[in-house]
Amino acid sequence: MTTTAVQASVVVPTHRGAHRLPALLTALAAQDHPELEIVIVIDGDVDGSERVVRRLAAGIDRPVQVVVLPENRGRVAALNAGFAAAIGSILIRCDDDLELGPGFVAGHVARHTGSAEPIGVVGLCRNHFPDTPYARAYGTPADQEARATAYQAAAGTTWRFWGGNVSVTRATFERIGPYDGDFREYGWEDVDWGYRLHEAGIPVVVAPELEVIHHLAATTTAVRAGRAYYSGSARALFRAKHPQARLCPGPPQVGTWRTSAWHALVSLATPVCRPPHLDRVGRVVDGVARWAPRPVGRKVVAAVVESAAQAGASRVRAGN
Repeated sequence: MTTTAVQASVVVPTHRGAHRLPALLTALAAQDHPELEIVIVIDGDVDGSERVVRRLAAGIDRPVQVVVLPENRGRVAALNAGFAAAIGSILIRCDDDLELGPGFVAGHVARHTGSAEPIGVVGLCRNHFPDTPYARAYGTPADQEARATAYQAAAGTTWRFWGGNVSVTRATFERIGPYDGDFREYGWEDVDWGYRLHEAGIPVVVAPELEVIHHLAATTTAVRAGRAYYSGSARALFRAKHPQARLCPGPPQVGTWRTSAWHALVSLATPVCRPPHLDRVGRVVDGVARWAPRPVGRKVVAAVVESAAQAGASRVRAGN
């Protein structure tokens, strides 16, 4: 592959992704952008992911780098290893559970080559939910509202949407530096990196044409609340690092029921909305959401998600 100014590297961090990677690699092989390198970072191979990738790479007419971390070190370590290995002048982050069209890479490249100044580019992820009580009551409407909020966001706030479908030039990545290793658990390493872009004066552009489908793992209240717990911890860490940053309200970010009674309910629920209780609480709430009127189910799920996030945040404040 020749090196040109529009050469792109797609960096894919993955853990337990053996069943997801074939679809993603097939989509990347079908991209209509000619100058493309694929970098797969396997964050501890516990399911034969390396074997899957190397077998598929043999049939792909594009350079494929496979970086294997000897043990699971977390998403930040995988991202940093991937960007360090990549050789492209445009660096695209792509999570392993995204569904890509053939113009995905070309769209990211066009945003950078068409800009007179350095920018960060965000493509949103439209979550694909199975038909579950959680999805009907909470997941689908929350996802729709989150994307609507992102598309309407003021220019100075778009850094909050940095995530699993983003790109920058190599020069910008080297200016900002690697993802922050202090974010060792789930979430907010992306928001932190986006905020650092913003602090450096680099505009973050939300590109509607780059929206992709996301086959997410959080399809029940228990899984969503578990992620909210660790995300709450990471959010508290972000606040400690960047006290000047203006954040939108935390979960649930849906509805308008933020009253004193609501906050009291969330506070009361917080002690039980933490491991190891979340599986049991989630099953109960999904049972309620299955039969309750949808507005009621949505509030019940939201209460558990927000309580879990608060429990995670209190864990950081307590120094645990």
